[in-house]
Amino acid sequence: MTQFHRWFLYISTIVTAVSGVTYIYMKRFMTTDDPWAVINHPLEPWALKVHIIFAPAMLFAVGLIATNHIWRSLKSNLPTGRKSGVWATLTFFPLVLTGYLIQIVINELSLEVLSWSHLGLGLLCTWAILAHRYVLKPFMKRRKRSGTLPLHPEKIRSHSHS
Repeated sequence: MTQFHRWFLYISTIVTAVSGVTYIYMKRFMTTDDPWAVINHPLEPWALKVHIIFAPAMLFAVGLIATNHIWRSLKSNLPTGRKSGVWATLTFFPLVLTGYLIQIVINELSLEVLSWSHLGLGLLCTWAILAHRYVLKPFMKRRKRSGTLPLHPEKIRSHSHS
């Protein structure tokens, strides 16, 4: 994983998480004195807009690392960072699904369940991604080449025959 991929993932994840938590806090836990108000805080729509802009960026960042980092790491025997990486991967897909479903579901109960599920998955996924970084940080300085894993054995053999 390149430095750009790493920082793109971390920044998009943090901004998405902070804007999502800020939005849900303003929407669910703040109140206004105005009985005709549709929003509880003047910045509530902006928190939602930031979340809606950065969530696809996070999805794109995960897509960038899906083959060369996530898939190769899941197939490898290297134990380093495996638990946090698996948690991040397993929570990411339902997180995306609930995010899209929130936008199309009309039923109030379903929307309530999806909203709280999305929040819980988002917090868990964000924690796993950031934990993954700190689990791997000591190993990142010792690497001799860029990327997450060494070349596949087949590729090493083909390079030695050249």
